[in-house]
Amino acid sequence: MSSLKERLSADMIAALKARDEITTSTLRMALAAVGVAEVAGKQKRELSDDEVLAVLKKEAKKRTEAATAFADAGRAEQAAKERAEEEVLAKYLPVQLSDAEIAAIVGQALADGGFEGPGAMGQAMKAAQAAIAGRADGGKVAAEVRKQLAG
Repeated sequence: MSSLKERLSADMIAALKARDEITTSTLRMALAAVGVAEVAGKQKRELSDDEVLAVLKKEAKKRTEAATAFADAGRAEQAAKERAEEEVLAKYLPVQLSDAEIAAIVGQALADGGFEGPGAMGQAMKAAQAAIAGRADGGKVAAEVRKQLAG
């Protein structure tokens, strides 16, 4: 099985040959971000698929935030470009959970850990994040944990 980084490279080359500019530029940017992450620290190293996935999530989140900022500023064309880049990156990310799925998983994690009240927020978040394993935005998870601990 090939690594996620190899898949990104192969897909970028295919997009380049197909003259798909948005996919080519997005994957080129993603590979550059992975390269930067590889040389961060004392010595260059190969990233695991999970680490590459974390880089892609961070890049996708940047696109979401930029699209919102551009849309709020009335720059629809730039916002559309950011959303298109986010869609390209989303193909490599795990499928995101629905709000109902998040609520169910958080509820189960809180019940399993016996967490109650706002004072347990830190440990409850840790348990919920572990159960969700990157399949949902941290902000949504935190809001759900807070809601269930309060109620």
